[in-house]
Amino acid sequence: MTIPLNPDGSDLSPYLPDEHGLFFVYRFTVEGARTQDATATHWTWRSYQLSDMRARHEIATEPALPPPVRDAFLSAGHGCHIDLEGDWLYGDLPDLRHDYSAEARGLGHFRFAFNDTMLIGGRKQPLQSVDKIRKAIDNGSRKFRSPAELIEAVMGQSLDGMTTELADLGDTLDGIEDRIVCDAWHNERQALVDARRQLVVIHRQMATLTSLFRHLDHSHRNDLPDAINDMAARLSHRAHTLHHDGEQLQARARLLQDELMAKLTTQSNQLLYMLSVMTAVLLPMTIISGLFGMNVGGLPLVDTPVGFWVASAISLAVAAVVYLFVRRLGRGM
Repeated sequence: MTIPLNPDGSDLSPYLPDEHGLFFVYRFTVEGARTQDATATHWTWRSYQLSDMRARHEIATEPALPPPVRDAFLSAGHGCHIDLEGDWLYGDLPDLRHDYSAEARGLGHFRFAFNDTMLIGGRKQPLQSVDKIRKAIDNGSRKFRSPAELIEAVMGQSLDGMTTELADLGDTLDGIEDRIVCDAWHNERQALVDARRQLVVIHRQMATLTSLFRHLDHSHRNDLPDAINDMAARLSHRAHTLHHDGEQLQARARLLQDELMAKLTTQSNQLLYMLSVMTAVLLPMTIISGLFGMNVGGLPLVDTPVGFWVASAISLAVAAVVYLFVRRLGRGM
């Protein structure tokens, strides 16, 4: 399939797909520089909007793609994977959604397939890593001599973004820990829950990436070029490091949650103790007032002018005795 560049040589929109469902088409020379000259093109990068039916049709009719690669690109689910089919390396990997995405600050998916001369990428939401690499190509600060180099750069940006996310979550946990230690923890429960939720998502994706790169290394080491094997090893090491960092933050978040729950339990016990003391103190007074409130004959102190004050004194004395007893019992426990 041949998709021409715009007649005036300008780019396609990186945010709105064209009539082919394409965001952009980039051409690269052997040296890795971007070019508009088709005769000097060594390899190309095409980026599709996978939720666009026009893009799905273009991918479905792409003759260069082997059937398994085409089926993986067009599958409805998002299962992370990296596989090799002939000379095509293809996969579905997690990436951070862009700030202007409708569902910002979450994980999206970047699908790709490449051989020596062609890279096809696709995603459903704007992704941070793809956008950063595209901008680096536009301003000429990055050159990519092969699709493998560009995929490594995209995944490197994705891992950098997740590193930043983990660092921000670490700072969040620092603040929560400081407030818990200073007993200013009353509004930290939801913040800790949100931090743990983000950690679970990132840690799960890092575990998946580590497993995928390990699988690629074990299953296709002899089938892949040395450059791609080295790329997989570097990305595997970084993913493993992030996986370890995520585990440490998760363990720390669990400890903070345990400490927070212990403080909540202590506070609940204190409230229950106060309620128990009040109940014990008021119970004798309630019984005495109930006895004197009976509308029957023969009640004591009815005909005594100071009967009310005598009954009140008896109630207060009994309440004081009960209160002292409960306090002593509480100290003993």
